[in-house]
Amino acid sequence: MLADLRQEGDLLEELLRLLPAEDWDRRTPAEGWTIRQQVAHLTWTERTVLTALEKPEVFAQLREQFRAEADVVDRGAQEGAARPPAEILASWQDSRRRVLERLAAVPEGERIPWMGTPLGAPMMASARIMETFAHGQDVRDALGAPPVASHRLRHVAHLGVATRDYAFRQRGLEPPAEPFRVELTHEDEAWTWGSAEASQRVHGPALDFALLATRRRHRQDGSLVAEGPDADAWLDIVQAFAGQPGPGRAPRADRR
Repeated sequence: MLADLRQEGDLLEELLRLLPAEDWDRRTPAEGWTIRQQVAHLTWTERTVLTALEKPEVFAQLREQFRAEADVVDRGAQEGAARPPAEILASWQDSRRRVLERLAAVPEGERIPWMGTPLGAPMMASARIMETFAHGQDVRDALGAPPVASHRLRHVAHLGVATRDYAFRQRGLEPPAEPFRVELTHEDEAWTWGSAEASQRVHGPALDFALLATRRRHRQDGSLVAEGPDADAWLDIVQAFAGQPGPGRAPRADRR
């Protein structure tokens, strides 16, 4: 899993290392966020992970600030983005390297404090893959680069499935009592979650689900299929990340 996290970061780093300084000010699909803000945000989050790993008492204070101040994440991105692009990139490179090293040293079974439930090292690594994929896709969209379908999407998809009930509760809705069956395809592989007997089902390409679960694409831009009213409702609100879902993305012009 740590190898997957490293590879997902390497994929984004390949784009950023070759990016002219003036292109760091390109707007991304996230309203108000340029490429600068996207990378600065990733750095802020990596450093927050390091604080949780190395200084849990300091992280506890940061978590309370996060809960009390809705704009703390945006402020962190804006402050980090004020530096020159080379410094932003170097800071992110250093931060993600240190996170990889620290996660590798976490003893099996130890829990890392986080914004919600404490996480084991594997789940924290999975969450970092998901966030790197999501913000990396914002950068790719700003540069006109297509999404990359890799085996690492399985981590993103797993988080999207695991947070099903959370997505409903975030919107004040009661989660469905019935379990879902999720069947996703990637190249010649089939990834599944839930009982094969479930009547509420979702199936389609893993890339489409990952983009939807990170709210980087509108539902109608993909080819996911829902069977059953609860599964259908879920695809409108699915989110693989903690916090407010945000407005999501409008349908792409070529799919309207």
